[in-house]
Amino acid sequence: MNFTAIDFETANRQTHSACSVALAIVRDNEIVDEFYSLIQPETWFDRMNISIHGIQESDVQDAPKFPEVWTQMQDYFTPDQLVVAHNMPFDKRILQGTLNYYNIAQPSFQTLCTVQSSRQLLKLLPNHKLNTVAAHYGILFNHHHAMDDARAAATILLNQEKEYGFASLKRFIKST
Repeated sequence: MNFTAIDFETANRQTHSACSVALAIVRDNEIVDEFYSLIQPETWFDRMNISIHGIQESDVQDAPKFPEVWTQMQDYFTPDQLVVAHNMPFDKRILQGTLNYYNIAQPSFQTLCTVQSSRQLLKLLPNHKLNTVAAHYGILFNHHHAMDDARAAATILLNQEKEYGFASLKRFIKST
């Protein structure tokens, strides 16, 4: 399998408030590269978000703004590229909202949500949160750190492909 797993952390509930992003790049069923960046979101930080991921306004004051980060990420968002996330609707909404905020063209790419695949393939789990599904596969990670979350999502999909086969995952792939 070849795909890119993505995860965002946000400063608040605004769709353009990305304060960190990570990519785990998978080629031939192996994570071969990673990208992580803090982002200066040009908006306020909600205490609830800070309590979840620990990123504060002072942590990102010298970080690049999203347009600069996007130049390093955009090659992974092409029509033939599969982009994976655990809770893809959230990460896709943040990507689209941030691109819109900076008037950057929306890319076309394929998506797969590991929450959806987990709900269908791992029905006996008590829930399908990232930490629950990761624990099912024995994945250790620092939850709500974008790099660890992207890595965990990638590893979940790799495990599902190994366990259920690529054909069973095709139904979860959508085009944007």
